[in-house]
Amino acid sequence: MRLRSWLVVGIGATLLLAIGAVGISVNRSALRAAETVHRADTLALAGNNGGLAEQLLWVSAKELGDFVAGHPLALTADDPGDREALVEYADKSTFFQYGLVLTDLTGNPLNSTRTRNFFPDMEGVGYKPVISALALGRPGFSSIMNIKNTFVQAVAVPIVVAGQPVALLYGYIPVAQSQLQEYLVKLSDKAHTSMLVDSAGTVGASSVPEEVGTLVDSAIIEQLDSQESVFVNYREASGRTMIAVVKGGLPGGWAYVRTQSRATFDGPVRNRSLTINVMLLTMLLVGVGGLAVLGYRSQLVRRRAEERFSALVEHAPDVVTVLDAEGRVVYSSPSGMRILGFGAVGSSVFDILHEDDRPHVRERFAALVAEKGALERMQVRVLQAGGTHRWFDFTASNQLHNAALDGVVINARDITDSREMQDRLAHDAHHDPLTGLPNRRRLHERLAASLEASPVGVLFVDLDGFKPVNDELGHEAGDELLRQVGARLSSCLRPADVLARVGGDEFVLLLPGVGPSDDASGLAARLRALIGEPFEIFGHEVGIGASIGLHLAAPGEHPDQVIRTADQAMYAVKHGPSRPGRHRA
Repeated sequence: MRLRSWLVVGIGATLLLAIGAVGISVNRSALRAAETVHRADTLALAGNNGGLAEQLLWVSAKELGDFVAGHPLALTADDPGDREALVEYADKSTFFQYGLVLTDLTGNPLNSTRTRNFFPDMEGVGYKPVISALALGRPGFSSIMNIKNTFVQAVAVPIVVAGQPVALLYGYIPVAQSQLQEYLVKLSDKAHTSMLVDSAGTVGASSVPEEVGTLVDSAIIEQLDSQESVFVNYREASGRTMIAVVKGGLPGGWAYVRTQSRATFDGPVRNRSLTINVMLLTMLLVGVGGLAVLGYRSQLVRRRAEERFSALVEHAPDVVTVLDAEGRVVYSSPSGMRILGFGAVGSSVFDILHEDDRPHVRERFAALVAEKGALERMQVRVLQAGGTHRWFDFTASNQLHNAALDGVVINARDITDSREMQDRLAHDAHHDPLTGLPNRRRLHERLAASLEASPVGVLFVDLDGFKPVNDELGHEAGDELLRQVGARLSSCLRPADVLARVGGDEFVLLLPGVGPSDDASGLAARLRALIGEPFEIFGHEVGIGASIGLHLAAPGEHPDQVIRTADQAMYAVKHGPSRPGRHRA
């Protein structure tokens, strides 16, 4: 009897030890995998957001450069024409609402949109990155500067005449009302703070607006010049342990920084994992010592361990899924039901993907299953219960050889918000913010692509009588008129045509594959008649006209020459003998 009892205890202890070892191993593997993926995703997200911020900085410099290229300036001190052009541009600018300053090459002011005391002293230390960049022939981006209790950033471009720089144009962005500040506030999250920091460590944009103009921790400042995304650990004055991810290398020495407490970064995963391990060991000792209730306690330990592990997975932000070799879902964490709105167990993973993503995912899945221990990473769209799709970042690991898992393990993270921000910034970089039409950059790309294989008709449209509308009814009325003109012109487009706004009151229409000149000439006549119809602007009936230049471009022509030729044709129409000319800057 005693031998049988000891035999039962030995068998029970062996079973408990085996179960405990498997549980701890799985728990540790899951913890390591989750931490590795989390840190990699955080670094990748910082790199993406830093890249988007860099792209927006270059867009601001390009807008300033486009103004310089399209508006010849007298470049003499206090020239009234130069000041009028600067004021008009500042009023319409997406970025430089605070104002602009025109200087000579040594920094002596020639003209400005406001009195000089409204702008930071040109000898200020904040201009140091600007001077360094301009010396290398690139646009310059300053550090944050405080003038009259307003934090501003300066962007500078050279004005080149006959191949030589002769002057400089500075545009000032009020950082508290900048586009980047608006994006960060819209994407704010209580768990972390996203910031854009200058080379001195001053916050220029933040998801917490109160932090604009403050200094970040010295540990972060030491890593601001890092070209790759890096983690920085530091402690706040309150004693709270923090972790930041820093992506430097942005123009002007700027960097993207995302900070949060160490506790929120690690989350409950590590603490819960430790709790599970302690619980398993405790239950093993109790099971070995409890001879009479060995079987009962064995089942109890396993049940409690499974419940705690399920609770841990349920509250995790990611979806953990296990697939068989054919791609059928054999396990999905409870968070999958919460995010997708339906249970996926038993269905094929390919059936819940967007139909455009299925061929690519099938190909990658076949390669993954064919290689033991292989790892694949991809971004796909997953179906929700309401019929919509959300973007997920998949990290798939082939664990078919792992007896504890026996499947393909997928860790899926919802990245829909990040993708939407990326798409929005990409859209803004190629479209006019006032009318929503393609901008000059997008027009150039489409024209170059069309000229590779077919002729293109180009209509250059310049509005007649637009300036009096601005002068009499105000800039808001002028903006509304431009939007209505864009809508009317768009109503005449074919599916393949492209309409872009390339200047203040200038539009360009591309007609790929256009036929005889009569076709384009007829369209130009219809457009003139359409624009000549009255517009209803804020209760006022407004009448304007349009001068339209036509150029039929042959395949292989250079896009810049095509646009210039169409512009010259428009100019000839506007100043022809039958139409009184007006001053053209």
